[in-house]
Amino acid sequence: MTDAIKILTPGWLTTVQDQGRLDFLHMGVPISGYLDTFSAAMANLLVGNPVNTGLLEITVMGPVFTVLKEMDMAVAGAIMDIQINGSFFPQWETIHLNPGDKVVLGQAQKGCRAYLAFGGGVDVPRIMGSVSTYFAGKIGGFCGRALKKDDVLGIRHKAVLDKPRCLPHEYRSDFTALKIIRAIPGPQVDFFPSNSLFGSSYEVTEKADRMGYRLSGPAVPFQKGRPKSIISEPVLPGSIQIPPDQQPIILLNEQTVGGYAKIATIISADLPVVAQAMPGDAIMFEKVDLSAAHTIFLKEKEKIHTIENLFRE
Repeated sequence: MTDAIKILTPGWLTTVQDQGRLDFLHMGVPISGYLDTFSAAMANLLVGNPVNTGLLEITVMGPVFTVLKEMDMAVAGAIMDIQINGSFFPQWETIHLNPGDKVVLGQAQKGCRAYLAFGGGVDVPRIMGSVSTYFAGKIGGFCGRALKKDDVLGIRHKAVLDKPRCLPHEYRSDFTALKIIRAIPGPQVDFFPSNSLFGSSYEVTEKADRMGYRLSGPAVPFQKGRPKSIISEPVLPGSIQIPPDQQPIILLNEQTVGGYAKIATIISADLPVVAQAMPGDAIMFEKVDLSAAHTIFLKEKEKIHTIENLFRE
């Protein structure tokens, strides 16, 4: 490990994340990991890393740090200003850093989460096969917590790229006000009248974090005689629960079990769209079947593979 950056201001919530812990849900350990998998993958590819390399997930307000070694960095995801020594630099492109540089990442102007990758990846201990931060368990990441002032973060050694990379505009995320989220019917869909939830617009409330998003909008009523809670059972990111107040809750990466009926499950390709939603944003759900979900998943994988090949040329 080589000391690479010193945090001057940590931002609102800046954490180390990678693809997460996929094999420990049965032990009560959530997946964690980055919420916007596409933006994280792009940031990594822009500095020559494999897509699942550990990086920094930035929520709403970016950090300020000084650079301690020569390296490449890239920022993808939520739109925010990037200043280095007082000059502005673009997102979705490789940026070369030198010792002594001061980097200032501003407030998100569109979207919620940005991803900051460094060539070689963040160097922190792997816990249960991942470097991701799990807050409640205080494990992973940097000492099991968000970054703080005066933290010094290490980056694994990697030679800087021969030439900078730039992601073509057609592949960059579009942060529209109305977010159309595709979902398949959930395991308790029969608890609710047909076509409940779908086609209506909901607003993201202030209760939105890495555990989940509470929404506000048209009530999703229960069928007569159906219970308003169930025996707690395992859940995955994208599950949409309906609690007794009949307002949907989207579960995300810091949850392992739930005791409310699940009306639908968001397809994996649209979870990054949810991750970029801010309080006040509108969400509308569109029903798709499992076959369509598989097709969309494969297209998303192919898009990332195409971009990987583009950068190899």
